[in-house]
Amino acid sequence: MTQKDFLPKQYADLPTEGKITWKAPSNIALVKYWGKKENQIPANPSISFTLDACATTTTVTFTKKADKTGFSFDLLLDGEPKEDFKPKIQTFFERVHDFLPFLKSYHFKIETSNTFPHSSGIASSASGMAALSLCLMDIEKQLDSSLNQQFFNKKASFLARLGSGSACRSIEGDLIQWGMHTGTAKSSDLFGIQYPYEVNEVFKNYHDTILLVHKGEKQVSSTVGHNLMHDHPFAQNRFKQAHGNLDKLKSIFSEGDLEKFIEIVESEALTLHAMMMTSMPYFILMKPDTMEIINKIWSFRKETKVPICFTLDAGANVHVLYPEAVKEKAIQFIQNELVAHCENGHYICDRIGNGARKLN
Repeated sequence: MTQKDFLPKQYADLPTEGKITWKAPSNIALVKYWGKKENQIPANPSISFTLDACATTTTVTFTKKADKTGFSFDLLLDGEPKEDFKPKIQTFFERVHDFLPFLKSYHFKIETSNTFPHSSGIASSASGMAALSLCLMDIEKQLDSSLNQQFFNKKASFLARLGSGSACRSIEGDLIQWGMHTGTAKSSDLFGIQYPYEVNEVFKNYHDTILLVHKGEKQVSSTVGHNLMHDHPFAQNRFKQAHGNLDKLKSIFSEGDLEKFIEIVESEALTLHAMMMTSMPYFILMKPDTMEIINKIWSFRKETKVPICFTLDAGANVHVLYPEAVKEKAIQFIQNELVAHCENGHYICDRIGNGARKLN
């Protein structure tokens, strides 16, 4: 598909008003997307587990307005006006207007809330932009009843990407790939797809316990971090590595090879941070407690053979991944050894989910 496929047909009469609510999850990348081209196109493909508990609920109330010259919206986070978020929504509306031309016909009240702390290192932009995009797609479906579910999800993912790249992986579950990759049929830079190949049952009920090492604002925004890849001396090899790891995961997923899965996931996490440490300017996003957790996971896995591993986003917090079969051992280890390294002892238990859902 191309961008032109997402341009709408002529709408019938616009409804006067309405209200829609969607809940969309965050996701955690296994193969990381780091670096992007114009129009939110990824420099390399990525694949992620869709989460379940860590999610954003967004309600969009829309009222028809007479003036169609600009975008009109109010934004509330947890019931309070959030003026500093509005420029991001303005930019998003500008990017998607050609694909949702009804946007200038309404005033929107956007009410959003997260099930997890803001700035906790969980991708709130992914779940937030996914939930907003689904609400807007729901409006379009009211204007064009011919839209089928497959197209609805693809366009929602396409729109979400224009708000936040990784948001395109938060529409569906449970294993989502985004980015053109010759080894994956129907893969696209424009939207995420459900992983099309065989996946062993061991990966179907995976858990993700998120250790909140540092709950403050990120040292560097994702946008700035992605831009640092443009002149990065190791960028091209990194992009090649991501493609290679996706190729390796095909047999790993089908065979249920946890040992090789762990190698790729942990290597990807450390490579992401290596890119940040070797960019110009350079950043160290891990904290001492991040390293303590990683070393304890390595020691525990070596001693017990329990297939527990870590991954990281662009921050200090640690996502601890493990299959359902070792849940009790993993949780006990986390509580006994790792929680001490969390800020105020805070952590979040999550698992693989099935994607976004409409609430009303």
